[in-house]
Amino acid sequence: MKLSTLLDSVFIVASIALLPGIGGAQTPTNNSGEAIVINSNNLSTHSTNVSYPKPFETAFLAYQGNLKAQGIPSGSALLFQYQKGNLTALDVVKAAVNAKKLPAQALNDTGYLNAVESQLTSIEINSDLSN
Repeated sequence: MKLSTLLDSVFIVASIALLPGIGGAQTPTNNSGEAIVINSNNLSTHSTNVSYPKPFETAFLAYQGNLKAQGIPSGSALLFQYQKGNLTALDVVKAAVNAKKLPAQALNDTGYLNAVESQLTSIEINSDLSN
């Protein structure tokens, strides 16, 4: 097994193991500064509280390849396209909306977009450290 494949596997396992702690450390807000209700089982758009998966979950969906059908590459290809500026957090969020993983309101939520951007940067930095 290649060292880079092994390191990618370790990174993924560590990310999954640390997901509850990482997610708990974030308090996403909407444009009005109110906390976003985070409940990925309830993506109702008829509620006054719009529910989103955590930004880490959205970025990790892309990294794992769950948005490939929407044209988002996975793994190192995702990171390479993001690093080159060919892929943005908005692209990932659009793909997640099209995949019905996020409500359409997420496209206009700059706080959420910034948080996904931060998560993509974090994955990129962690990937660079493992190489």
